[in-house]
Amino acid sequence: MKRVLLALLAAAVLGAGTGLRAQLTAAEQADCDKWEDFLKTAKIVDQEQLTGPLSVTNPWALTLEKDGVRHKALWKDVLGERVGGFKETWKGEIAAYRLSRAMGLNMVPPTVEREYRGNHGSCQLWVEPWNNLETIIKKKLNPPGIKAAAFFRNLCLQRAFDNLIYNVDRHQRNYLIMEDWRMVLIDHSRSFGTKKKLIYDEKYREGPNFIMASLPRTFVEALKGLTAESVRAAVGEYLSENELAATLARRDLIIAWLDKRIAELGEIKVLY
Repeated sequence: MKRVLLALLAAAVLGAGTGLRAQLTAAEQADCDKWEDFLKTAKIVDQEQLTGPLSVTNPWALTLEKDGVRHKALWKDVLGERVGGFKETWKGEIAAYRLSRAMGLNMVPPTVEREYRGNHGSCQLWVEPWNNLETIIKKKLNPPGIKAAAFFRNLCLQRAFDNLIYNVDRHQRNYLIMEDWRMVLIDHSRSFGTKKKLIYDEKYREGPNFIMASLPRTFVEALKGLTAESVRAAVGEYLSENELAATLARRDLIIAWLDKRIAELGEIKVLY
């Protein structure tokens, strides 16, 4: 990542605006159940396997159709260890969507389990972005006016969510940026490892500014309210008991980190 640009993004987080701003619009959220059913039951009318360095899990781009509605989806069945020691699992895609939705973040597109070519895998609604973070940086684009503070704060939400689910693979191409600068997050097959540590804190490899600088009170309260029972109710059997326990342990680390930051800076500079 471009350190200078994202350091500026982090520094601008303390701008105007309040409350948890879901990244899927209200209409899109209302349609999530419909899209889940569509992803599970729509007929496959076209298919293309994606390959190359930008598609390391070799997922399939499916075109689905039902009741006159046609839409693309991304299906992947990757499962196991890959070169470099990364754990890849399609189950993480579904768990990330369900947890994001349950916590009110709504940053991950609808994702379900679907059988294809004799295998079970994740099937995620295809999102056509205006740009991704990589192109935003290359084109030197900046959010206009009042959208700037919301966009910068969304980066902090992304960091907090990735800390919770231990997503070690958040590269610039899986931040999808919509034309109104909403942020949609994709590619979570390397999430939910069992390490009990934070990714985004002052020790982050890209620099000490890549932190959860400011977060909505509603999100922090949702974090505090997580229990083994509530997480299991949200994600079902897509997480193992060890993965679930590690998720809650990371939640505790996030809360402790925020408490320390609040003690140093004051609550008004950390929570909104």
